Amino acid sequence: MTTDQDRTARKKAVIDRLMSLEAQELATAQAHYDAFLKDAQLDDREGHDKDDLAASRENADLAAAFDAPVHAHHAKIDVIENTDFSLTDTVQPGAVIKFNNRRFVVCVSTTRFEADGMTYMGISTQSPIYLAMVGLQEGDVFTHNGTEFEVQDVM
Repeated sequence: MTTDQDRTARKKAVIDRLMSLEAQELATAQAHYDAFLKDAQLDDREGHDKDDLAASRENADLAAAFDAPVHAHHAKIDVIENTDFSLTDTVQPGAVIKFNNRRFVVCVSTTRFEADGMTYMGISTQSPIYLAMVGLQEGDVFTHNGTEFEVQDVM
C-alpha cells in the first residue's frame, strides 16, 4: 500500500468508528425515550387514581427530556453523512488533525473514542479551537487561549 492508501484506510477507520459511536448514542437515547413514553401511557381501564396520573405525567416529562438528545444525535449523524472526509492537507471540515499530540476529527463534537489503536475526539466547526486553526496545514502554528500549538498532522 502507498502512503496515501494507508492514510485513506486509517481515516476511513476513524470515520467509521465516529459514525458507529454516534449511531449507538442515538439508539440509547431513542430507547430511553421509547421506554418513558410507553410508561407515560395509561392503560384502558376507566378510573385512574392520583398515583397513576402522577406517574404518567412524570414519565411523559422524562420522555420529553430524552426527545432533545434524540434530535441532537440525528442532527450529528446527518452532519457526518454529509461531510467530505477525503484526504486533505488543510484544516477544514472532514479533516483528521493532530496537535499537542492529540488527534481530532473536524465534524461534530464527541467524547474521546478509540480507532485504529489511537484516541480521537470530534470537534465542531463552531468550536473556538477549530476557528483558531481553520485553513492551516501541517507545521503551521496557531494560538488558542494564550497557548501556542503546532499542527502536527492533517489528513
